[in-house]
Amino acid sequence: MAHLFETVMLICFGLSWPFNIYKSLHARTAKGKSLQFEILVVIGYLFGLAGKFVSGDVTYVVAVYILDLVMVCTDITLTLRNMKLDHMAEKEKVQG
Repeated sequence: MAHLFETVMLICFGLSWPFNIYKSLHARTAKGKSLQFEILVVIGYLFGLAGKFVSGDVTYVVAVYILDLVMVCTDITLTLRNMKLDHMAEKEKVQG
């Protein structure tokens, strides 16, 4: 039963990432985003995964952790891209 609860928790957290990814793709700006927050989320997921492996409790829940990690890392990549776009736009604004 604990695995089910953990899975539901991860799914609830994970449902927000596709929306963030969509927003990052279309906004083309990093304004309002926190790279530090996203990195802390990744660290949290990595510690959760490590706990599964250390305890020997490797179940289907690990797949949900990995899926969530992939989504957060995708959003981090887009945030970095958008930070670069913001920097280029600011540079162009100053030059132009």
